[in-house]
Amino acid sequence: MGSCLELAMTYLKALEDGATGDDLAAFFDKDAVQEEFPNRLNPNGAKRDLAALLDGAERGKHVIRQQRFELLNSVESEGAIALEVQWTGILAVPIGNLPAGGEMRARFAVFIEYKDGKIVRQRNYDCFEPW
Repeated sequence: MGSCLELAMTYLKALEDGATGDDLAAFFDKDAVQEEFPNRLNPNGAKRDLAALLDGAERGKHVIRQQRFELLNSVESEGAIALEVQWTGILAVPIGNLPAGGEMRARFAVFIEYKDGKIVRQRNYDCFEPW
């Protein structure tokens, strides 16, 4: 089992590569919870269990054609990591004034807690650039 940073970077790479289903579930504990705090795309935020998280990843493939994560900063503590990430997504469908094929950008703060090398809790604070 690697460091939290190694685990997190492998996870982000899998997201970039479009992991869904069992490939994505492999990163999570069966009782994992992911919280997305309110943002421009999801004004009410969301709290998801593993099934909802996997469903959202599958639905997201119809909205985002490709995505890229650039790690800007990380702070690691025993069993947890905080990441500052620059995200860029290429849209599969238009959103706001961005056309399909256009780039959407955001700065994310992601807090991940691990147990036995699996994500048990993830909190996302997503700040999207204007569109």
